[in-house]
Amino acid sequence: MLESIMVSKDLMDFLDSLPEPRLVLGTDYRIIYSNLAYQKIFGDGKPMQGKHCYEVSHHYLKPCDQQGEACPLKEARETKSTHRVFHLHHTPRGREHVDVELTPILDDFGEPAFYIETLRKQNHISALPSPESAVGKSPAFVHMLGLIERVAPSDTPALLLGESGTGKEVIAHVLHKKSKRSNSGFVIVDCSGLTETLFESELFGHEKGSFTGAYSEKKGLVEMAHGGTLFLDEVGEIPLSQQVKLLRLIETSTYRKVGGLDVLRTNFRLICATHRDLKRMVEEGTFRQDLYFRINAFPIHMPALRERKEDICVLAESLLHRLSPHRNFLLTDEAREFLTEYSFPGNIRELRNMLERAILLADTEKIQRYHLMDDAQLTASQTQVTSKQSLFNGEVIPLHDLESRYLQWVISESSENKKTLATKLGLTSRTFYRKLKEIKCGQ
Repeated sequence: MLESIMVSKDLMDFLDSLPEPRLVLGTDYRIIYSNLAYQKIFGDGKPMQGKHCYEVSHHYLKPCDQQGEACPLKEARETKSTHRVFHLHHTPRGREHVDVELTPILDDFGEPAFYIETLRKQNHISALPSPESAVGKSPAFVHMLGLIERVAPSDTPALLLGESGTGKEVIAHVLHKKSKRSNSGFVIVDCSGLTETLFESELFGHEKGSFTGAYSEKKGLVEMAHGGTLFLDEVGEIPLSQQVKLLRLIETSTYRKVGGLDVLRTNFRLICATHRDLKRMVEEGTFRQDLYFRINAFPIHMPALRERKEDICVLAESLLHRLSPHRNFLLTDEAREFLTEYSFPGNIRELRNMLERAILLADTEKIQRYHLMDDAQLTASQTQVTSKQSLFNGEVIPLHDLESRYLQWVISESSENKKTLATKLGLTSRTFYRKLKEIKCGQ
């Protein structure tokens, strides 16, 4: 093969010396060479020469772009430059999130001769149940992870946007762990729990005697975050009068303690989160526009649980292990069906509460559907079952009899007129009245 001739032994030796998994790919998507790190981490110790990259990584029969996914080779071929994507790959350990970077090696005519693919395994994110990692595999979750992978190594402020309970603090932790500041502190400021009078003291600290009750000097959260990450949770709750002080901190990296005269300098990476519509708050005058633009440098949408239904059972299994690590709880098929059908207005926080209750209700290691349901849901479910059973009493009956019983139930339960009922049943008024006459329900 022409590509094999072009990939020299020196290049192969160089790739083998690198700690990151690397592939050499031909223009036909076939693997020309896999370095030792790739064979160890992704290849189960075996070389992959001759196989298509999409066959190995995704178990596809066609390239990724023909399967509804972004294909880095296609983009690199068209742009003749490095292209990077975040994918979910099959590995010897199961499906795993992988950061893929593809660089074309151009020939004398400026066309791609072959490609060098670099793969970076993700340590803080899992597509499988895990008690220690952020968990998910849905397209919405993978898209979010791709954004995280882009912004994490930088010092650019990140803004996590999404409904309450979507796991913003967990993702903020992931951003910190994947940053160059991971060896320093990760400091959380719950802005919703701070009153206007406490905000400045908590954030910047205070000097002894600066106000009534200040019996000693206090170190502020900004000082504690020096060198690390400062996470402002629910930043939309910061009082308008205090927002200018936060803006000054972000713009100048300086602050004063309450009651202090010295200007102190700090260095931290800022991550903010909110469930509020900050853009609307700016329009309404309840959030400063200049502060909004400072913290909104890199917005990341946190998908609601209903937007990532494929992740619900994986999340549930992970949470069960975290909540009860010494018991091996399993979800029954009926329980799984209930979880995937439920809308979860409270998102992951509601799922966690639901599972915590189920653990207390379950007498064995099997989580049943009714363990997950609250009293109102159980009552509604039992009423529905009773209503259905009342139509045929749990026995096999002729369809004509079932239709008659159903029509009688419709008449007894509904307060609407017969013309409306006929429309809902998909019948003409004439047919509906005829059927009623046949079962002697009256016209």
